[in-house]
Amino acid sequence: MTEKIEQRHIEAQSGTGFILKKGQVLRVIDPRGEQVSDLMAFNEHDLNESLSSGRSIDYANTIYLTTGHILYSNRSTPMFTIIEDQVGRHDFLLTPCSPETFKIIYNNHAHHPSCFGNLVENLAPFGVHPDHIPTTFNIFMNVGIAPDGELSIDPPRSKAGQFIELRAEMDMVVGVTACSAEMSNNYSFKPIDIEIRG
Repeated sequence: MTEKIEQRHIEAQSGTGFILKKGQVLRVIDPRGEQVSDLMAFNEHDLNESLSSGRSIDYANTIYLTTGHILYSNRSTPMFTIIEDQVGRHDFLLTPCSPETFKIIYNNHAHHPSCFGNLVENLAPFGVHPDHIPTTFNIFMNVGIAPDGELSIDPPRSKAGQFIELRAEMDMVVGVTACSAEMSNNYSFKPIDIEIRG
């Protein structure tokens, strides 16, 4: 029997939302290289249970989650297992870029697409409210930490065609973006591709 594969193309500075069932595998692909993708997920059957950076980092004892690590919910339930990671550097410290990000960090008070806005728009049909969206798993984002704790946002290490694969450990509502923050993407906005298998 042929495995079912659903493919989606996420244009630069946009996002998508979908249902991911337990056992399905989500592949997030950087088709051109150096492009971040924010991932957020909620228990399909109880939206109060969501992906937790704090618990995932705590249980893995590392901020650099990669192959073999589990991403946990705010209730300490496994949500994803990373089954293959071709890049090995992602961020789980920083929130999705928002209109406030561009005002405070970039001093840009004009309209600017944001991952937060794209997640809000694409997750709303599933009943997710803006205040439900916490820190996202920022795939391919390369955040360095200096000895004094200062953060640096460096170009993503992902090269064209590289990907990360995550297996769903519960039924979920998932949002994925092609990030809109200049520094995160080495100042060039590009698309993200996803595949859902199973």
